[in-house]
Amino acid sequence: MNQESTESIEEKENIQEENVSENQQPEISVEDQLQDELAKEKDKFLRLFAEFENYKKRTSKERIDLFKTANQEVLQAMLPVLDDFDRAWSQISKSEDEALVKGIQLIQEKLKSTLVSKGLEEVEVKTGDAFDADFAEAITQIPAPSEDLKGKIVDVIEKGYKLGDKIIRFPKVVIGN
Repeated sequence: MNQESTESIEEKENIQEENVSENQQPEISVEDQLQDELAKEKDKFLRLFAEFENYKKRTSKERIDLFKTANQEVLQAMLPVLDDFDRAWSQISKSEDEALVKGIQLIQEKLKSTLVSKGLEEVEVKTGDAFDADFAEAITQIPAPSEDLKGKIVDVIEKGYKLGDKIIRFPKVVIGN
């Protein structure tokens, strides 16, 4: 019986060792699983955070562009009025009625200063400048009055304007040929 008891004790010890080793393996694997899950969740979080930051930047840029565009449409609608005012001013300034001239001049200056305060700038082109298709629109070509005006601006038909860095209306010019 001693031998049987010894074998039974050994079997029990082996079973206990197996149980202990089995218990240790799942604990390690559970810990590894938790580490893996934590790493996955951190990755998800970082990706979500980066996506949210990109969304904020994109919407902010779109909002700024929207404000610029809305302002641009109003200013473009005002340009013909400004042109008419300039044409009227050239005739009214010849008038002998000083009160009329002074009143119209004040209104014109106020209109221009209001448009300038909203970001409108005149595109500077003048007679004798070299023609650049990036900054002016050629309406027609005429024979150059002199050799030095060939390929250059002979006359400015309509002023051009820009809003910030963007040209919203190109100046219309006549080029010497």
